[in-house]
Amino acid sequence: MKLSSIPAAIMDVFGTEAKKKNITLTYHMNVEHEHVLTDLTKLNEIYMNIVSNAIKYTPEGGAVSAVVDEVPCDKPGYVRIRTAITDNGIGMSESFIPHIFDSFAREQNTTVGKVAGTGLGLAIVKKLVDLLGGSIEVESAPGKGSTFVVYMQHKIAGANYYAGSDEAHAAPAAEISLKGKRVLLAEDNDLNAEIAMAILEEMGLQAEHAADGNLCVEMLKKAEPGYYDLILMDIQMPTMNGYDAARAIRSLPNIRRASIPIIAMTANAFAEDRKNAFAAGMDAHVAKPVEGKKLEETIKAILSDK
Repeated sequence: MKLSSIPAAIMDVFGTEAKKKNITLTYHMNVEHEHVLTDLTKLNEIYMNIVSNAIKYTPEGGAVSAVVDEVPCDKPGYVRIRTAITDNGIGMSESFIPHIFDSFAREQNTTVGKVAGTGLGLAIVKKLVDLLGGSIEVESAPGKGSTFVVYMQHKIAGANYYAGSDEAHAAPAAEISLKGKRVLLAEDNDLNAEIAMAILEEMGLQAEHAADGNLCVEMLKKAEPGYYDLILMDIQMPTMNGYDAARAIRSLPNIRRASIPIIAMTANAFAEDRKNAFAAGMDAHVAKPVEGKKLEETIKAILSDK
């Protein structure tokens, strides 16, 4: 993957929201080895959550910046990347910072100020950073904003990677076999579920059905970690909608269950829907009615990053 694809995706997802609040959203890269072998899906989720919070807690007219630097690395064949995401928003007290990665943690100034949120985003971030072998640091002060610094070590892509075109880079995902992979489909409409199950089974996938978000979470919790390879999550469901189900999954104590790839299915394909999906901890977004070819491409891309 190209490291520049991450800030490019962030600008695409959050550019409109930042513009609405008149927030200046910028990024700068100072990286020699841009092509690396890593889990793009999880990296996207880490940085999307941090930037989402930065924009949420920054008032109108503020600024959010991301600076990506290559720093010294003592492991041959690897690159160490430092990503600093800074805002000049409401900030946090020194006493709250040690609790910032706890599930459902929200400081008093965010609740009094009626800033929407569950407090799960940074707990998800910490789990994913740990899973990828990285580290995260936080600097903040009330009224002055916050800086989140993420350190990650990635394997440098070999000469064969550099020799091919962008199309060649995408080839491995297209070649992935879906045969035998197990998908948990969360969909409350019986007809839609029947159609989706047929599409998935045509791809060679083994599909199981949950009639709402709550049942989806329960089925995942009862299954052995790693039993399911992917969740296909409808958004508009009774009892527990797709966003809440995704947040509940990302807060599970078992890291393999909590980090399972989740693809959102929504009736719209607007930037707001993609932003909401990423903010809830989902990895990708497909629009309804689901097109078999588009869904297959998305599933293969997600599984290629696992």
